[in-house]
Amino acid sequence: MSFFTKNKILVTHDSTFHADDIFSTATLSILNNGNIKVLRTRDIKLMKEADYVYDVGGIYDSSINRFDHHQKGGAGLRPNGIPYASFGLVWKTYGEKICGSKEVSNLIDERLVQSIDANDNGINLFDIKGEVSPYTIQDLLFCFRPSWKEKQDYDKAFMELVPIAVKIISREIIKTKDTLEANSIVNNAYEEAEDKRIIILDGHYPWGEILYQHKEVVYVVSVKSGLWRVEAVRKEKYGFETRKPFPESWGGKHNAELVEATGVKDATFCHNGRFLVVAKSKEGAIELAQKALIA
Repeated sequence: MSFFTKNKILVTHDSTFHADDIFSTATLSILNNGNIKVLRTRDIKLMKEADYVYDVGGIYDSSINRFDHHQKGGAGLRPNGIPYASFGLVWKTYGEKICGSKEVSNLIDERLVQSIDANDNGINLFDIKGEVSPYTIQDLLFCFRPSWKEKQDYDKAFMELVPIAVKIISREIIKTKDTLEANSIVNNAYEEAEDKRIIILDGHYPWGEILYQHKEVVYVVSVKSGLWRVEAVRKEKYGFETRKPFPESWGGKHNAELVEATGVKDATFCHNGRFLVVAKSKEGAIELAQKALIA
């Protein structure tokens, strides 16, 4: 096999795949502008000639682009105790370069990378209630593994999934950058609010991470697609229970029914879960929030 090519040679293990090796490949593809050649093998000779080796080989040394975590003792833990898998090791080395920002890189590590690393290392991040479990990013990728009745061509499926992972990482970078830009807008709205129980935003900014930290905030008013929304702030960061649900008499009502229940003339919809209520005007949305506070 000739290695005289402008493409960087990436080596990872053959046979079945996981989110870890797929997202490691995607990260290195972004780093090298897509100029990569992926070899799925356990051949030591090919590893020695490769530009990057990850999730195989028994070595972690970022100075020579070796990113395995299966060796005795693993490849280290984060301060929160989540061990590194190969995706995390690759991201730790190249995430900031790809994102153009250490802050963005760190936030994506928290949001995406650590979840994949934890799963790959057999660490549970959630409790399962009953017989139903979340459909995770690992489940999505595993759906593309060939079944026992199909041709066992893991390489084809692997290479079909890498562009999807590239798109996910690219979108996470864009959205994280945009969220950080919005944070100052949301913070200013909080600081300027006369009644800090109701925060009014002049756009549909991501506000959850910021306003969740302020325990006095109950409702957030914002505009989306020409309609004004009032959303109830959650009690827990990743929970669904809100600090103060909208009145039970509002739940599931639309238009005239909701107008009658609320007394707000342009109220249009209240979610049955009572975490969202919508009006046609900013004034109507603020009125709904104020009424819900004292209900």
